[in-house]
Amino acid sequence: MYNDYNYNYELIPPEVSSVSGIMMWEIIAFVIAVAATVCLFVVFLNKKNEKKFDGFLGWLYDFLNFNVFTIELILKVTYVCLAIYLTLSSFALIGTSFILFLIMLIGGNIALRLIYELLMLTVSICNNVSEINKKIKSSKENKGE
Repeated sequence: MYNDYNYNYELIPPEVSSVSGIMMWEIIAFVIAVAATVCLFVVFLNKKNEKKFDGFLGWLYDFLNFNVFTIELILKVTYVCLAIYLTLSSFALIGTSFILFLIMLIGGNIALRLIYELLMLTVSICNNVSEINKKIKSSKENKGE
């Protein structure tokens, strides 16, 4: 007799409370990230600490200061993967058109190689400029300037 009415006494629907909880966590995460970044830059990534760390901390210092680039390895791996994919997928065109097969097999791999050579050229230029800067710094320090 009394169970005929279904009263919902929730003031905030569950959908709204979960969204507001997510938004609140995003704000908290942003504030923590900003505070941690300031602490890292003041304490760890200071220029005074450049030659101070060895081992993992030295690698981490170089990594966070972009003294070590990982893009070269990523470009090499993706080039090999895409070249194999282009070569294998070109064989699907043999039944359709032998000309399209040759265009994709030869032309696709040549185009891919040219694109990746341009990308690797920029990485190589950056590496060479960094090496020149290091040599200039060391020669200035040896001369006592």
